[in-house]
Formats: sequence, structure tokens, C-alpha cells
Amino acid sequence: MHASPRYRPSAAILELGEGSYDPVAPARFPAAILRFRNDLAAARIGLDDLDDAAWIDHFARFAPLPGGLARPLALRYHGHQFGTYNPALGDGRGFLFGQVIDPDDGRLLDLGTKGSGTTPYSRGGDGRLTLKGGVRELLASEMLAAQGVPTCATFSLVETGERLHRGDEPSPTRSSVLVRLSHSHVRFGTFQRLAYHRDREGLARLVDYCARHLLPECARPEIGASAAALVEAATARTAALCGRWMVAGFVHGVLNSDNLSVTGESFDYGPYRWTPRHDLGFVAAYFDHTGLYAYGRQPQACLQNLVRLATALAGLAAPAELERALSGFAAAHDEAIRRAFCRRLGVASRGAAADDGLVDAAYAFLGQQRVGLDRFFFDWYGGATRRMQALAGPAAAAYDGALFDEFADALADAAPIDGARLDHAYFQGEGPCSLLIDEIEAIWAAIDERDEWSPVQAKVAAIRAAGEAWRTDGA
Repeated sequence: MHASPRYRPSAAILELGEGSYDPVAPARFPAAILRFRNDLAAARIGLDDLDDAAWIDHFARFAPLPGGLARPLALRYHGHQFGTYNPALGDGRGFLFGQVIDPDDGRLLDLGTKGSGTTPYSRGGDGRLTLKGGVRELLASEMLAAQGVPTCATFSLVETGERLHRGDEPSPTRSSVLVRLSHSHVRFGTFQRLAYHRDREGLARLVDYCARHLLPECARPEIGASAAALVEAATARTAALCGRWMVAGFVHGVLNSDNLSVTGESFDYGPYRWTPRHDLGFVAAYFDHTGLYAYGRQPQACLQNLVRLATALAGLAAPAELERALSGFAAAHDEAIRRAFCRRLGVASRGAAADDGLVDAAYAFLGQQRVGLDRFFFDWYGGATRRMQALAGPAAAAYDGALFDEFADALADAAPIDGARLDHAYFQGEGPCSLLIDEIEAIWAAIDERDEWSPVQAKVAAIRAAGEAWRTDGA
């Protein structure tokens, strides 16, 4: 492999010691058909010069990257799953394959897998990922990135030629192996496991690792202060992440403590959905019968998991400091809602009070009317400057009544955000770029029934084009 100046390998995870991971061997697949390579992400870390054969060698057969980890490592963690503590977790169908230094900010980046074979934590599973699951994760990560929501990037997706049997998909179904790029695979449950085993030294090493490689703002002379600062940083990042999910209309589906990372990035997508309308009771996971992780309960779930993180660190940090660190959640979440809402609506902030009034008026209207969230933000992007277009569009009949008038009044003097590209071709089109369940199923059906990949390729291109329109200098 030709060494790019941007490629800076690392093996920092080894600092945590052998009790934090298990060396594993990747599965040997009967086929390796490259279905997606993220050249934008590859260029970021200096791996864009790989030809397809070398790409498959590294990201389907898992030949080690030069200068990096010699063997894949299945990471150990525990977690609360639907409120019940589970000490039998860990990477069950994935592993940490490589680490690199982000050339843009010097922080650590992980290359982690999904569907790469069995590990000591597979719990009787086959360690594989369905191709449909891989396609769904690709679409989710692309859409969230376009919407300005912190997320892992789907780095690679390779079809692997096996036939899998699953209880929640028509079977047999096709198989894949996915690689994601993110700033961390350190989960809240990683800390919980060490606390469960009363491993104070391990907790101290993990806090130090995070402060040096992931969250440099947490570094303090004393480990207890660093632990409290880590909880404070994780609280701010998780609150901001959740606020952005809410404005995007994204429902993660399984907000267990092992599915949240200390760096505040979306990852480990399972039965996610985007809610079609502003419906706080909307549930993504078919097995979430009580609505524990419904759209409107996501802030509560995130805060509860932050409490579990703080509890795991109670042996290192003073309780008062941990309580103070957690206390910032509500304010950070509210600020994230305001910023994300103004960004998605394409209007400049007018201060917290005015922004809150706009958000409240919009959601009161959206809670009464059945207009789609994506359509609403498309129609009113840039503020009242697009009023005539919105009132002539497909949702015009919904834009009426007392609650709409209150929203329109709150929007009336909002200026377009700096850099708003109202003349972008996206906003001259007929409708918004969405990722609702029916479209995901249609994209998968084309692959499943005809091996037709053009719909998913077109969708990724459309999402990225929409992201160019949505991004502004004032975001």
C-alpha cells in the first residue's frame, strides 16, 4: 500500500490492556463483492489510493493495515438492555480492526466491523450481518451526516456470499460485512463492565485513554477530576446528539447503554426509523412493545444511560462532581434543539427566547396537523421568503388554522441563516429528500429481487446533494 501523508496508523487501544478485549480471527467468506466504498471517508484518513482488490483484502478479508493492529480485537463491555443489566455482552459479530489518527484534529478514529464472524461474545449467534442490515446502516449513516447529526460513517460494505436465516427477515437472506469509521467504540457499557468487576485501575486507564485520545477537554491532573469531566463531556455531547435526532425526526430504536458512545456519535443502527410526522409516541423497534424508546422518550433514555455512566465512575469521582456534570443535560439538550431547528429551517437565531417560541409554535402546529416533517422543513426553509411557494405546494391545505397562524407569526421576521442557499436546485425541486421506511424497503426489494443496485446508489447521491443544500455557514 502506498503510504499517504494523511494515513497515520495507531494501536492506542492496546494501552487498555488485555482485559479489555480478545484477539479474534475474522470469518472466511465464500465471496467478496464490493458494494460500497466511501471514498470521501477514505480520503480523510489517507486510504483513498487503495484499488478495489486491496480494499477487499483489508475490509473483507481483514489483512492488517500497515503499522496498525496486528490482529482484530473484540471489545468487552456490559450494558443495560431495555432496563435490565446484562453482563454477557461484548462484540458478538464485530471487532476493532484498525485505528488511525484523524489528520484534521489529531483525535483517534476507529475502524470497526459488523458481520465479521463469531467471537467469545456471540452468544450462540453466527456473527454475520444480513445484506439488508448493511444497506440500512449505509443509508442511515449517510442521511444523518447530511442532516448535520454526529454519526459514524459507513466506510465499506461487501457482500459475502452466504445465506443467512433470521427471524425478522424472509430467509434465507444474503450476507455482508460492514466497516464503520467513528471516533470511538468506547460505550457507556465499557465503563459499566469495569465497575461490575470492581476494576478501579481499569476504570482509571479507560478514563485516561479517553482524555488523551478522544475527549482532550477532559484531561485533568487528577484522575477523579478527569472522570467527572468525562461525564460532563459525555453529557453535553449526548444531549446535543439527542436534540439533533429529535429535530431530524430520527428514532434510534434501541437506546441501551451499550449503544451510546462517550464521543456522542450515532452508531450501531438496528431497527431505526425516521418518524413521518411529529408523533412523540412513534416506535421504531417492532419488539419495543411498551414504547420504552419511542421518539418522544429518547431524551429520557439518554439521560438515564448517562446516570449509569456516572454510577460506573462513582469509585473515581466525587458524587457532587458527578451530579454537577449530569445537571447540564437539560440546558444542553434545549440549546441543541434550538440550534438544530433553526439550522433545519434555514433561519438565523434571534436569541433563546425567540427561538424557543418558534420551536414551540412549530411543534404545536405539527402535533395537530398530519403534514410530514420533511415536507414542513422543505416548504419553510429560509423562513417566510418561501411562503408563496409553500402555500402553492402539496401540503398547502395543511397550512391553515389558528396554530398555523401562530407559527407563521413566530416565523414572520426570521431572516434566512447566513449562507442559506435558497437558489439551490434542491429547493427548486418538488419535494424533500426523505428516508422513510417504505423507501428503504423499496430500495432493498430492488436488490433482493433483481440485484439492482442503482436505487441505493441514487439515494446516496441524492442524500449527499441534499446535504450540500442543507449545510450553511451559520450552522
